[in-house]
Amino acid sequence: MQTVRFGLIGFGAWGQCHAGAIDKTAGAEIAAICARSETSCQAAREAYPEAEVFSDYRRLLEQEDLDVIDIVLPSHLHHEVASAALASGKHLLLEKPMTLSVEHCDDLLRLARENDRLLAVGHELRLSPLWGRVKEMLNDGFLGEPKYVLVELSRNPYRQGADGWRYDIERVGNWVLEEPIHFLDLARWYLSSAGEPTTVYATANSCQPEHPELQDNFSAIVNFSGGAYAVVTQTLAAFEHHQTVKIAGTKGALWAGWSGAMDRTRHPTFFLKAFDGENLNDISIDNIPGELFELEAEMEMMVHAVRDGQPIACPGEDGKWSVAMCLAAGRSVETGEPVAMSGMC
Repeated sequence: MQTVRFGLIGFGAWGQCHAGAIDKTAGAEIAAICARSETSCQAAREAYPEAEVFSDYRRLLEQEDLDVIDIVLPSHLHHEVASAALASGKHLLLEKPMTLSVEHCDDLLRLARENDRLLAVGHELRLSPLWGRVKEMLNDGFLGEPKYVLVELSRNPYRQGADGWRYDIERVGNWVLEEPIHFLDLARWYLSSAGEPTTVYATANSCQPEHPELQDNFSAIVNFSGGAYAVVTQTLAAFEHHQTVKIAGTKGALWAGWSGAMDRTRHPTFFLKAFDGENLNDISIDNIPGELFELEAEMEMMVHAVRDGQPIACPGEDGKWSVAMCLAAGRSVETGEPVAMSGMC
């Protein structure tokens, strides 16, 4: 059985979580790591002594025996490094956001086609046993025609990231591309039967007077061509990590929730309730959901995609849509007006 060899570019806090997920995945090997500082390089050598460690991503990409490049870098570096990875002939797993512009997303899609490589974007919520069970029930017709989706997040502020990059708007692009992008992607995924997004109206503000550009309170309404709409809303001026999804359709409703003392806990509480128009039932979830578990599922997905030709959960085309919705939302926040999606994706 083929072992899929991963080259990891980025060994910060989340990059180390990626490394651990690769290491735990049957059929995967963490063969090379690129870290920026000598301190991080040494930490990578100690944690994964069998992996080659580089401080320049270009040297890592020169290694011919790598199958997948996993990029976990600040957002403004995604296009540069992902372009080089695809041009080197490797499959790609790219953390969200795919890039900071639709044009750069198109460039990566072109490179993936030209080099016949997989391009997967790290929207790991699609691999969740909880949020994925919601999607399965939608696909099975439990709700009839879905008409309304609410995705809500309440949590504490973002980690600042290495060198505080997440608090640097030039490197982030806009904060809608940070956490709300996951929930805009989830809403579009759930409403796939309702066509594509047509307009986005959004508003936002900050509870941090010293950083008004860091919009920790954000809400958006996304209208779809089939008449359904989604509300995506969050506050980062709260505590712990609590996510809710509510969906209403022509035959019933769903309510799902996930809570933890922090987002990367392995010990959350969670539930899924389903109403069929007459009866309310609790739906069992077979495995524990949470982004650490879903990251492991993402690595397993990449192994099966490369080795067995199985589909990826979020291909580049969907990653582009998520970026486009975020950019439309950011423009709406600035103008105070709804923004049409035509021509953006």
